[in-house]
Amino acid sequence: MDALMERYFEGLYHSDSAVLRTVFHPELAYVNATDGNHEFMDLETYMTRIDNREPPAKRGDPRRESVDRVSLTGHQMGLIEARMTMMGRDYQDLLTLIHTDDGWQVITKVFAYRAKED
Repeated sequence: MDALMERYFEGLYHSDSAVLRTVFHPELAYVNATDGNHEFMDLETYMTRIDNREPPAKRGDPRRESVDRVSLTGHQMGLIEARMTMMGRDYQDLLTLIHTDDGWQVITKVFAYRAKED
């Protein structure tokens, strides 16, 4: 899980869709739940958004992240609660994982954010 989450955080901070594709299942369900405005995307739509944004790393945005909880149920599924600060926002993520022939992959990403607190 450590390597998966390192790729997740690195891929987001550097806006690297190639790295993120190693984290996400091809049938990813992405849900932005910020302020009750539910935005849904599939993997390809999300990767296009990643490819079209300026990487937080390039802008020199401060970065902070943590994995708050990892819960595995058997050998086939799990849940990770994580936080990341970048782009002037504090993000909280709930990532559901499944184990595939390619190893652990995120199948759902549900998250919300708020303006960064100092």
